Amino acid sequence: MKPILAVDLKTQYHNLQAEIDAAIARVLASGNFVLGDEVRAFEAEFASYCGCQHGMGVSSGTAALHLALRAGGIGQGDEVITVSHTAVATVAAIDLCGARPVLVDIDPQRYTMSPACFEAAITPRTKAVIPVHLYGCPADLTPILEIARRNHIFVIEDCAQAHGATYLGKRVGGWGDIAAFSFYPTKNLGAYGDGGGLVTNDPALARRVALLRQYGWQERYISSLKGLNSRLDELQAAILRVKLGYLDAWNARRQQLAQLYNELLQGLPRVQTKGLDLTLPCQPADAEHVYHQYVIRCAQRDRLKAFLFEQGVHSYIHYPVPVHLQEGYADLGYARGDLPVTEMAAEQVLSLPMYPEMSEDSVREVSQAVGEFFKKASIVQDLA
Repeated sequence: MKPILAVDLKTQYHNLQAEIDAAIARVLASGNFVLGDEVRAFEAEFASYCGCQHGMGVSSGTAALHLALRAGGIGQGDEVITVSHTAVATVAAIDLCGARPVLVDIDPQRYTMSPACFEAAITPRTKAVIPVHLYGCPADLTPILEIARRNHIFVIEDCAQAHGATYLGKRVGGWGDIAAFSFYPTKNLGAYGDGGGLVTNDPALARRVALLRQYGWQERYISSLKGLNSRLDELQAAILRVKLGYLDAWNARRQQLAQLYNELLQGLPRVQTKGLDLTLPCQPADAEHVYHQYVIRCAQRDRLKAFLFEQGVHSYIHYPVPVHLQEGYADLGYARGDLPVTEMAAEQVLSLPMYPEMSEDSVREVSQAVGEFFKKASIVQDLA
């Protein structure tokens, strides 16, 4: 059997090659490579897509979070609440601006911030919260926003994995004060290199981000504040403009594949033996999941992952070690057991292959391989 990749960027490029190559050639012919017409056009188009008035292209998703915090006035001595079950970039951005990350537990179905845990973590030093729309599933925003507004807390949506996802019929990115996106190549909307962006309806925040991303310049070489170099380049913006036109269709395809996974995996004989049961992704009634990852949960995750690889099925773990237990963040003072739902997820989650160009036959092959694992594991336990 031909290996089934977790993601296949080559196929996507081949499908769009004429448009992508034309966009790149247009930039090369223009001789303008930094903060030019392509960036301005993409910023406007992507902001409009998200239902926001302002868009700002930056160098990466991490930079987008960092600049959102800086634009919100977050700095030394402030606390920012977010989750530990996330890409480390979320927490790294808080650290970069000098604030202290306060990490809270997650909802066991959505894998996103627990509103109750968020509220319990608030102190007089809490200045911001970053709910992460993980795997393409929007966080439970209604209670999170109510708690934040009541406590005068700045809200930054981490939308790095949720381009086009909706909550109560409205796309993520327009709910908080500002939102950060990653355009890393594997994202639902990905560049061919690093890239990031922010959207907001607050013109003052937009102006401040625009200053911060380029040395604080209001005019060339004259800094009105201390900024940095964090610019989206013209080539990536041109590529993203092409891909943005396909995003809704790609997300719809991801949803179709997820539904097929659900049907096939739910159809497997249910394994009641402890440690072998399978948990599928949830689809909240208040949200539209765009399945950046199709994430299952199994207590025998590592054995399942190894078995799938033997069958030619590639998979990933998002994420194997929660941030609060990583050596680089030991100074935050957390210990094993502090965030039990997060730690359970880290031990059990597995991302199966998911990308718009994936065939339904491949979904069937992956699901069949999962079924074979449970059949063999069940037989082994019965014999024991």
